[in-house]
Amino acid sequence: MLQYYQSMTNARTIVIVGIFFIIGITGGWQAKTYTINKSFATTREIHSGGYRFINPLLQCEFAPENSPPSLAALENKLHTFIDKKISSQDATHISLYFRDLNNGPWFGINENENFSPASLLKVPLMIAYYKEAEAKPESLKQEIPFLHIEPGDDNQITNFKPSQAIVLGQTYTIDELIKYMIVYSDNDSKNLLALNLDDAAFIHSYRDLGIDVPDVRKPEDFMSVKSYASFFRILYNASYLSREYSEKALSLLSQSEFKDGIVKKLPPNTLISHKFGERKIEPGGVLQLHDCGIIYQPQRPYLLCIMTRGGNFSKLSAIIADTSDLVYKATSSSDNAQNQ
Repeated sequence: MLQYYQSMTNARTIVIVGIFFIIGITGGWQAKTYTINKSFATTREIHSGGYRFINPLLQCEFAPENSPPSLAALENKLHTFIDKKISSQDATHISLYFRDLNNGPWFGINENENFSPASLLKVPLMIAYYKEAEAKPESLKQEIPFLHIEPGDDNQITNFKPSQAIVLGQTYTIDELIKYMIVYSDNDSKNLLALNLDDAAFIHSYRDLGIDVPDVRKPEDFMSVKSYASFFRILYNASYLSREYSEKALSLLSQSEFKDGIVKKLPPNTLISHKFGERKIEPGGVLQLHDCGIIYQPQRPYLLCIMTRGGNFSKLSAIIADTSDLVYKATSSSDNAQNQ
């Protein structure tokens, strides 16, 4: 039963990831691939504004190629910082993706290295339910009973345990389960939502996109930081979900209780929509810790995704926190310099 359950949930989440990844490529928001980006965007994005969390993309137009000195300097600082942490063996792998959301310039460091997304996959699962709700808003009121905990994929195996979780024997609406899954990163809620998906509908959608249904035996490490960042871009730009549900999704993500990553060293009142993921992979007990989100810095919102691999969660979380702090200070100082 456990193997069947894990296969079903893994297949569904991988299917969802594939669907949105292909949509991203065909929709035009997937950027070129770099190891360390040496040039910046040659387009200018035009957004509508008027929302707290999203900034719907209206159009892109060509602009003169430009390499902002502040971003080039930030990239160099981060590259030095990452090299130092690898050399000191605080981590074995660190990948990073940064994107200025005002106009699209970005850079990545080791951004094509594959990791296990773990709880990060709760975001595309939420997106899938909200996509269905666009056509059937009443679907979010559907109730699902929580009758069984599957060992090996529950909250007990996590290092960063949720402060709140659903209770065995209780019944919850899909809307409530999504909140538990995103705000508290509750695995039991995620499992119920994954099992409630209609297999035929997702497989049909997958095949409509012209790609094979994925093998459930897929390796643990199958997603890069650059690929994952695309989920936050489609939410911010409201380019897949409606504006209502894109705003709703990022609002929930802004309530995430995880504070040991990109949030930790930023000013207390900073608005941040983010999701973390952790994984311990046997044999060897290799640890992975990731945090990805949108930092709504005044005048300059940006997307920052960091994925790490190593042997100590405390060291990995410190790396993510220090990296986020470095980025925030660098982008804040460049804004201040431009305003003087």
